[in-house]
Amino acid sequence: MSFGDYATALVTGASSGIGAGVVERFAREGLKVHAVGRRKDRLAELRAKTGCEAHVVDVRDTAALRDAVAHLPIDVLVNNAGINRPGSIGQASEDDLAALVDVGLGAVLQLTRILLPGMVERDRGHIVNIGSIAGLHSFPGHAAYHATKAGVHMLSQQLRVDLHGTRIRVTEVCPGRTATEIFATTLGDEAEARRRFLDGFATLQVVDVVDTIAFAIAAPWHVNISLMEIWPTYQVPGGLRFARPGASG
Repeated sequence: MSFGDYATALVTGASSGIGAGVVERFAREGLKVHAVGRRKDRLAELRAKTGCEAHVVDVRDTAALRDAVAHLPIDVLVNNAGINRPGSIGQASEDDLAALVDVGLGAVLQLTRILLPGMVERDRGHIVNIGSIAGLHSFPGHAAYHATKAGVHMLSQQLRVDLHGTRIRVTEVCPGRTATEIFATTLGDEAEARRRFLDGFATLQVVDVVDTIAFAIAAPWHVNISLMEIWPTYQVPGGLRFARPGASG
């Protein structure tokens, strides 16, 4: 399979960042793109720019999502929508945890369930799940976010098992720190988010992740690029720490 083998795509979280970048790239590749997001104004701008079909839907609303897209013959599904909340699980609220699970994992499961039967019937498709290094590596804070991304990782693994013998490919893309709005929406302070996470750092850019997704899709049909970690050169996982009993900090 390659871009030339596919006709349609659906991208969630398309209002900004990686999702919007993927919509733009897919449109340039000649696909009919269905863009799903919550921000009507952003989607309208994207539609004017790319010719995509905009669907203003909250991915947590499974019934609305099903009504909007279940009838579409989607060849390429990009599960990109995601959120984060500040603090780890000890400081998280009930609503924070519910939102993280519903958007970061529940919506991925539901949308895959909705669109996968059509792919199987046509024996053609590519599912791209946007995971995170947080789903593969541990670092301080954001336990619920780590848990949802780990769930996306295992779903991607299991889908490849379940789809064995079909021409449906599954790719998981796990970016490191990328210059998107997620830091500002997590902290609720754009200036502080830029200062703490972006300014002065050589972070990944949206185009870096988009190009990686396009590379996986453009591979020959017999090649399934299953898992890609994309790190900024100056970012590394791990780092051994050892605390003395009774020591603080």
